[in-house]
Amino acid sequence: MDNILNDEKPRVILGEYKVTQNLPSEPTVLDEKWDLKTFKKRFRVVIVRSEENELEFDLIGIHPFLANTFRRLMLSDVPTMAIEKVHILNNTSIIQDEVLAHRLGLIPLKADPRLFEMKTDPTAEGTEQDTLEFALKIKCTNNKDSSKDSLRAEDMYKNNNVYSKHIKWVPIGKQKERFSDVGPIHPDILIAKMRPGHELDLKLLAVKSNGRDHAKFSPVATAFYRLLPDIKLLREVEGEAAERLQKCFSPGVISIRHEKGRKYAVVANARYDTGSRNVFRYEDLKDAVAMTKIQDHFIFTVESVGALPPDVIFMEAVKILKDKCLALLDELSHV
Repeated sequence: MDNILNDEKPRVILGEYKVTQNLPSEPTVLDEKWDLKTFKKRFRVVIVRSEENELEFDLIGIHPFLANTFRRLMLSDVPTMAIEKVHILNNTSIIQDEVLAHRLGLIPLKADPRLFEMKTDPTAEGTEQDTLEFALKIKCTNNKDSSKDSLRAEDMYKNNNVYSKHIKWVPIGKQKERFSDVGPIHPDILIAKMRPGHELDLKLLAVKSNGRDHAKFSPVATAFYRLLPDIKLLREVEGEAAERLQKCFSPGVISIRHEKGRKYAVVANARYDTGSRNVFRYEDLKDAVAMTKIQDHFIFTVESVGALPPDVIFMEAVKILKDKCLALLDELSHV
């Protein structure tokens, strides 16, 4: 096993009851001494999967503290626009004012935060540079055209369900000329249920802030990373044992290969492994597999709420880190 794992990659080895380290003798990215030229030579970014609101990419040759820094910046420092103040002119629904305001604040808004400024004085009146205004005015009534035989609320009443699509943008100043499409990202978010006589008349004010202020300003639904799994077979496993080995791992990790009338197990894609140690349940299999994780290879998954694409969120996090470093260097130069 030592010969197979003796390469240049820093690893952690998953044992039956513990995790051990297997660091190579040569300097790696995990050593305390840091060199810019070595970092440039080792560091790579690989895009694995890119969708509208989800991005999976690999950061290779990077220190864990820096990977975690990017994660925390995406969660807490990249700003977005969210409803901050709710002026309740009329609320006769059964939902309390504070609960209603909280629900509205959590609705993701379609507005590029890079086009707005941070509001310095929260008590000052909003301007077209730092505030978005919305209105929610809706009333539930009986549906006179409904069938008398139907007992469905959707047939008996009009506007019995209040959705995010009922929130209307009220442009301030020249905002209509500057922005083409502003409003809730998802039109079908349920805000409240009403019955005849219930009414909502609200004025909503959205401002720019970040997750440090409140979770509603975080641009990501989730942002996390994990170490790249690496699985090696130490000996050939065939027949019924190969099928048992395959079931010990997540789908896609181990595959069964058929050749010359026999079947044996091979590693198909270790990336899908979730760290399960079911293989240690079998005495005849526990010595057949080496399960490790590469310490300087991080698999990042970023899921955006929709205000910004996930790749833009990561780039904004990099810019924020750069600005923080420059500010620190500037402060140190004056000491």
